Amino acid sequence: MWQDGKLYERLRKAAQGRPKFVLHDGPPYANGDIHIGHALNKILKDMVVKSKSLAGFDAPYVPGWDCHGLPIEHQVEKQHGKDLEPNRFRKLCREYAQSQIERQRRDFIRLGVLGDWENPYRTMDFRVEADIIRALGRVHQRGYLYQGAKPVHWCIECHSALAEAEVEYEDRASPAIDVAFEFDDLRKLARPFGFTHLLDPAFAVIWTTTPWTLPANQAVTVHPEFHYSLVRTTKGLLVLAEDLREACLQRYGLHGEVLATASGRSLEGLELRHPFYARKVPVIIGEHVTLEAGTGLVHTAPRTAWTITWWAAATICRPTTR
Repeated sequence: MWQDGKLYERLRKAAQGRPKFVLHDGPPYANGDIHIGHALNKILKDMVVKSKSLAGFDAPYVPGWDCHGLPIEHQVEKQHGKDLEPNRFRKLCREYAQSQIERQRRDFIRLGVLGDWENPYRTMDFRVEADIIRALGRVHQRGYLYQGAKPVHWCIECHSALAEAEVEYEDRASPAIDVAFEFDDLRKLARPFGFTHLLDPAFAVIWTTTPWTLPANQAVTVHPEFHYSLVRTTKGLLVLAEDLREACLQRYGLHGEVLATASGRSLEGLELRHPFYARKVPVIIGEHVTLEAGTGLVHTAPRTAWTITWWAAATICRPTTR
């Protein structure tokens, strides 16, 4: 009845000359029927627009749709197969997106949402695409455009980028492991422990429950206030937190002799050799290190690198489920 009576158009005519209140609609994606999330989004926006109209504003509402992206391409490939000629593929994607817009528009109207449903904006409209390029040009002219780098999820099967929300991880259990990082310079290691030199190879031992992140390791972290022991064993000299030393040696099946102790702060800056890559990583300090479990030395890798190295690390570490 509201549509047939052109209620929205009558409201716009009655509100001419009032102060403007414009709600810029973040568009839904043109793929699939609407669900409760769509309903919540649109109804709340409609409440804002209608309340502003009642408060004396001219509050137009122009709905829109996001018409680009992998889910639309997936649906077209399901219907028509892969390796389509690019121009035909784009045409089929546009037709599919338009069919989804029609389905969603019908249901949004049924929710009682008032808006200019006959003239929505669509990101695939050539005018909108051109305006995006013009806006980008103005951004560039004002010096706001720069090139950066960030990790992007990539689908090997689809040959396309994935949004964070589109990535589904398979549940897996990885073993907790202890890994030795060999000290690169024994003379530098000797000083904080009160020696002039050391003869045996020495290792900083970390404990991790995420062995698949080891390829991304960039540092080993110690607590500045903890005491660390230099322990002689049949496997070489091991650097372990003093409070965890006995538990570690028992876990390794080793007997050890404590040669000296040093503070974590005194170890800062020493260089270690990555266990399987030809690179050096530093010892750094951090107060997040605890003595609840492990060795008191924490394997440190950038969080954003974890997902990048997952597939590569799985082939290297091959952790088994337990």
